[in-house]
Amino acid sequence: MDMLDKYKSCLIGGAIGDALEYAVEFYREPQIFQYYGKKGITDYKLRNEKAIISDDTQMTLFTANGILNGYYNGSYTDSVYQCYKEWYITQTVYDKTMRDILYKNNNFSSWLIDIPELWNRRAPGMTCLSAISSGIKGTIRNPINDSKGCGGIMRVAPVGLFFKNNDMISQTDMLSAEISAITHGHELGYIPSATFAHIINLISHSDISLKEAVMDSISYTEKLFRNAEHIDYFCKLMKNAVKLSEKNINDLDAIHELGEGWVAEETLAIAVYCALKYEDDFEKAIIVSVNHNGDSDSTGAVAGNIIGAYLGMNAIPEKFLTNLELKDVIIEMAEDLYYYDSEQARKKYS
Repeated sequence: MDMLDKYKSCLIGGAIGDALEYAVEFYREPQIFQYYGKKGITDYKLRNEKAIISDDTQMTLFTANGILNGYYNGSYTDSVYQCYKEWYITQTVYDKTMRDILYKNNNFSSWLIDIPELWNRRAPGMTCLSAISSGIKGTIRNPINDSKGCGGIMRVAPVGLFFKNNDMISQTDMLSAEISAITHGHELGYIPSATFAHIINLISHSDISLKEAVMDSISYTEKLFRNAEHIDYFCKLMKNAVKLSEKNINDLDAIHELGEGWVAEETLAIAVYCALKYEDDFEKAIIVSVNHNGDSDSTGAVAGNIIGAYLGMNAIPEKFLTNLELKDVIIEMAEDLYYYDSEQARKKYS
């Protein structure tokens, strides 16, 4: 499969999982199945003829923009942090006059700031908002809080895509963790991000099986964070997700055993379960990943990133591509990540 195709399907897949579930993000299972039938929500609930993305996809795009800026400007985390501050503006400034003043008086580093659709508040995580508004960039060594919410993991797929050299897998994993630690300081707020980026990196740059990629990511994370207090718990949870995917078990029972996805380790475990269980069926993996009690736009987004990168664009049903908000912007960003060293990218991000 063409590598660029995997880049596109990874980011598009994440947006699909995000947009499919955004309509019922805070619903419990009885509400979902009462409103949408025994299979739950299986098609977009459109608003103004669009399948609306949430903060998950917004922040994924700003992460990608920050990585590309960082490649040309010397610091990945500083550049991503700056892009997050600009995303924060899109979520908190509502007055058009004030926006015009901001445009005039600021030299924004992200071209995404010029996309009108991104100036919409889409249920942003309070931890992300409070961390960014503090003016302090959290790090693994100097955590800004003790949060392990899923807002740290749902945005880092672009890191796994960006580094193509297998010798840089350690840098990929640690950068993902550090980017999550900007806003989420608990070990389990950033360690799952390293595992997630590792999976994305392997399946988007090789023909490795999905299970092999997942098991390699668990093993590598276990070594990378061997002194972390919660590493044994995290690896046990991830291995359980793999085991459950191989059992003839009801999907909701399996998901309930793994958690609800409000915290990062559960988000990744649920997403991995869904992607492994339905590794040949993009639609089924996505539908299962969003129809449960928890933070299912994030589990849907992470599952979509994984199954999308694994199966490619041809596996995505047309119904999920039609009406997807910002589809062209998402594809453009995937192309920029792939062609990061081109003259066009240099002009755009340096």
